[in-house]
Amino acid sequence: MDDGRERDGRRPRVIVVGAGFGGIAVAAELLRHGLDDVTLLEAAPAPGGTWHHNRYPGAACDVPSHLYSYSFAQRPDWTHLFSHQPEILAYLRQTADSLGITPRVVTGTEVTACTWDDRTCTWTVRSRRTDTTGPYEERVADALVLATGQLDKPSFPAVEGLSRFAGRSFHSARWDDTYDLRGKRVAVIGTGASAAQLVPEIAPRAARLTVFQRTGNWFLPRSDRPTPALLARVLRRLPVARRAWRGLLHHGIELITLCVRHPRTVGRIGAALSAAHMRRQLPDPELRHKAWPDHPFGCKRVLLSSDFLPALRRPNTELVTDRIVRMEPEGPVTADGRRHDVDCVIYATGFRTNTFMLPMRVTGRGGRTVEEAWSDGAQAHLGITVSGFPSMFLMYGPNTNTSGGSILFFLEAQAAYVRRALQLTLRTGAAALDVRAEAQARGLARLRARFAGTAWTACTSWYRTADGRNVANWPGYMGEYAERTRRVDPSEYHLIRAPRP
Repeated sequence: MDDGRERDGRRPRVIVVGAGFGGIAVAAELLRHGLDDVTLLEAAPAPGGTWHHNRYPGAACDVPSHLYSYSFAQRPDWTHLFSHQPEILAYLRQTADSLGITPRVVTGTEVTACTWDDRTCTWTVRSRRTDTTGPYEERVADALVLATGQLDKPSFPAVEGLSRFAGRSFHSARWDDTYDLRGKRVAVIGTGASAAQLVPEIAPRAARLTVFQRTGNWFLPRSDRPTPALLARVLRRLPVARRAWRGLLHHGIELITLCVRHPRTVGRIGAALSAAHMRRQLPDPELRHKAWPDHPFGCKRVLLSSDFLPALRRPNTELVTDRIVRMEPEGPVTADGRRHDVDCVIYATGFRTNTFMLPMRVTGRGGRTVEEAWSDGAQAHLGITVSGFPSMFLMYGPNTNTSGGSILFFLEAQAAYVRRALQLTLRTGAAALDVRAEAQARGLARLRARFAGTAWTACTSWYRTADGRNVANWPGYMGEYAERTRRVDPSEYHLIRAPRP
């Protein structure tokens, strides 16, 4: 049987919104199984997703390269164990080229609305060109995949008067390549993953660097050295060695999740290793006290870095832990009344992660929007399907983030689930499928119960909503997610038949 066989004389039309790792993963999966009526809509001028936008100095991945890559497109010659942004972006685009996906990507196209039609059982996707003020375009699809991810929309701090700053300012995810930091007084607001990578790079250039920290982080070491020559040679020549190395990395990095899940036992070991690393890197007791985290290991994202903390010891660098209360034309003013005069402000303040595809307007059955469905927080069955939104699938949706694993592993599992769901509609002759509200609720209850007793619940973080619910993370291990998404259970879905003409 042809997996992508026709329905009503044609194959299902699939529109994928986003051409980052998620969009490329699902397109590759569908094409491999004969579902080849696939169009990807990308707002940026080229594929790449977050790796297109995040090109700040030092941008790299904190997951080993041989695991942060597709299982179906393994690269034997990564130059570093933890690759930098240019190499990751090149890999993604080369993979899209080699699989014939690139010609299917419509770049410079911002999707503003997606609307389900109960009469025709199709989605209408409305978009506009990002480089023109021309009219909106509309495309019709049988299935919709939203691959906009969680790391898409930059977040800025809720500080009075941000626009009053008279100098240059920009977000780390929208780096200003035209601005020369050499000899400038620079402020970096935020000490998360992006700051941990860019601060060591820009500190030697700046005349003075002021780093504003809201909360400290737990750090583990990360090597930025090239892949050892012997390992590179073995991986290049022996595919079995690549598979074994990838498996070793898979289980090794899951140890962080193990620590997070068991903070009172294994987590104590992780915290001790992190503390020893941080003490070595911060011999000055006063600086160590300022940089030290005030939350349990694993509650927030554990950062991998061996050069951020040493950068704070530079004579031209100051770590400020007083809260910023307002911005003035000269620079930030902190709670102690001090004004920090700077030439440039860099916001390394992360992303609005818990809004997912919003503010894109997505309207499902009966005219109900995703915003209405998510009034109590984002939720989706297995992070992929949302009740009331037939044949709409999410990539890197709610509760599919990982504190220790590789997002690409999750994306491949989701892509396979999308493909199986579409095959189910083809086998049954259904026009679409819609996850049952009770199945989604049962799954969500089981998922939330698994957070109990973990480090994730021990502090506030970007993983959680204001009322404390974790809507970002998968509460278990990568292998568990792969097993749970291995098949589409027809009993969990309504199969929607197209109305007779």
